[in-house]
Amino acid sequence: MTLSPNAVAMATRYQQYYNRSVIQVYYRIAKNLTPEQLQERMASSAGLSTFSIIFIMICSIIILENLLVLIAVFRNKKFHSAMFFFIGNLAFSDLLAGSAYIANICLSGAQTFQLVPVQWFIREGTAFITLAASVFSLLAIAIERYIAITKVKVYGSNKTCRMFLLIGACWVASVLMGGLPIMGWNCLDALSECSAVLPLYSTRYIFFVVTVFTIILLSIVILYVRIYLIVRSSHQEATNSQAYALLKTVTIVLGVFIACWLPAFSVLLLDTSCSMASCPVLNHADIFFGIATLNSALNPLIYTLRSKDMRREFLRVLCCWGLLHCGHAADRCMLPLKSSSSMEHCTHKHEQQSTPIMQDCTTCV
Repeated sequence: MTLSPNAVAMATRYQQYYNRSVIQVYYRIAKNLTPEQLQERMASSAGLSTFSIIFIMICSIIILENLLVLIAVFRNKKFHSAMFFFIGNLAFSDLLAGSAYIANICLSGAQTFQLVPVQWFIREGTAFITLAASVFSLLAIAIERYIAITKVKVYGSNKTCRMFLLIGACWVASVLMGGLPIMGWNCLDALSECSAVLPLYSTRYIFFVVTVFTIILLSIVILYVRIYLIVRSSHQEATNSQAYALLKTVTIVLGVFIACWLPAFSVLLLDTSCSMASCPVLNHADIFFGIATLNSALNPLIYTLRSKDMRREFLRVLCCWGLLHCGHAADRCMLPLKSSSSMEHCTHKHEQQSTPIMQDCTTCV
């Protein structure tokens, strides 16, 4: 059986996925390194730098605090509502992001040149998947808030289905987006299209990712502007106070996300049209990605610390673990969580209301 020229070319291309010398060649050309500079990088100490150690410590905090969010949501039935499940999904993506960043650090530097391309794609792809999952989770939250606030009936059987569909769509889209390079959208056999920051990635792919994320963020802003206009048109004071609290929270979240990721997105966008020699700032891309990582540490603080009930659940979990002195830990673990937050107060006070905002106030954050 004779293979077509296209099939032969494809087979040859995928064979490069296991050729260790490919990374050396592409790094030297994409990063404009001399043979001496490349050898110096390859022979550099395998130990972690001070910056890397600090970064690993930050990532460890990211993992622990997002794990705390997941445990709190899982343990307490009070948090078994759509909004808190979305927050849990965001926490899960941030937890994976912290883990992916630690793996990325440990496999960077001199270790990079010990990898074959398929391992390199997995190393970078997992980071892109977790980033995409965080962005898509924010979009899912915005969609859920918009649907909940515009529909009169929000607590039907279709709500659970919608919630799981949105969460599932987040991860399917994230895996597809992060997996595109390993599936073939890369710059192997096309050195002129290679990124200077991520040498095996095509600049077209990076431009595509940045464009998609920008469109998503703009969509989130538009959705929340629409929510704000709907809230302003409401004449119920109690309704407005709860909805404004929600708007304040999501505004903080969006602002922090943009502040953390804008430098990294700017560097990636610059990478699509500028070489390493012309734009030396690309040599410091790791610093900008480090700043972006802080977003995963701030997300659980923003989403959960604005809820008194979530803060109390955090303290209860920490007491159960023995990390805080709270008297008898076993008794503390069994204490029922009292309803004291404004969102629960809103539910009891207005549970007979029929407007969509009031019906959904139990999931405000």
